[in-house]
Amino acid sequence: MTSSLLALALAATLAMPAVAMAKDAGPVPRIMVSGEGEATIAPDIAILSLSVMREAKSARAALDANNDAMAAVIAAMKASDIADRDLQTTGMQITPRYNYPQNNDDNQQPELVAYQVTNTVSVRVRDIDRTGEILDKAVTLGVNQGGGITFTNDDPSTVITEARKKAVADAVAKAKTLAEAAGVSVGKVLKITDQNIAPRPMPMNAKAFAARDSVPVQPGENSYHVQVNITFEIK
Repeated sequence: MTSSLLALALAATLAMPAVAMAKDAGPVPRIMVSGEGEATIAPDIAILSLSVMREAKSARAALDANNDAMAAVIAAMKASDIADRDLQTTGMQITPRYNYPQNNDDNQQPELVAYQVTNTVSVRVRDIDRTGEILDKAVTLGVNQGGGITFTNDDPSTVITEARKKAVADAVAKAKTLAEAAGVSVGKVLKITDQNIAPRPMPMNAKAFAARDSVPVQPGENSYHVQVNITFEIK
């Protein structure tokens, strides 16, 4: 028992200087850098925002007229092979329209002229070559507001991975440059985070995906941007 106790005491005594040295060493020197990467790809989906606005003396009459017009638009979209999952109502609004007096007579009240009903539907066009055709058909059938177009990709994972690799390579290059200038070298990675930034449209020389008798549309390219933050150990 005495020999065991002596051995434990000796081990504790030897370990104490090492613990003290570790405390005195402080945090590991490190360098923090950010890197950016970008990759582009042609879009394969167009998302149209189409609105039908109808006006009538009563809200009921305006709603009925709007319902008939929007039903015709939706039926035409389905007849054009737009699936149910790619049609989504995104807004419905009923607004009274007033005629305001032109003079400053406080006794005159605004006159209710009519009611406006607006119904908005989002249409996802997976055959992007038909975007102009679909838009033209919708306007012919009664769409008279909206018309917003967003070009996107069904599965951008591959291009995002490419952008992420470029961002990491950019961060590593920056870290090596900074370390070399400071007379040190880069060690292991201590922490890494990334952030995807929504794609922005980029112009490109491409033929309009539309026939001469429909709306001309330029899909361009989508650019996917990734930013990474990496913390390296300094040797």
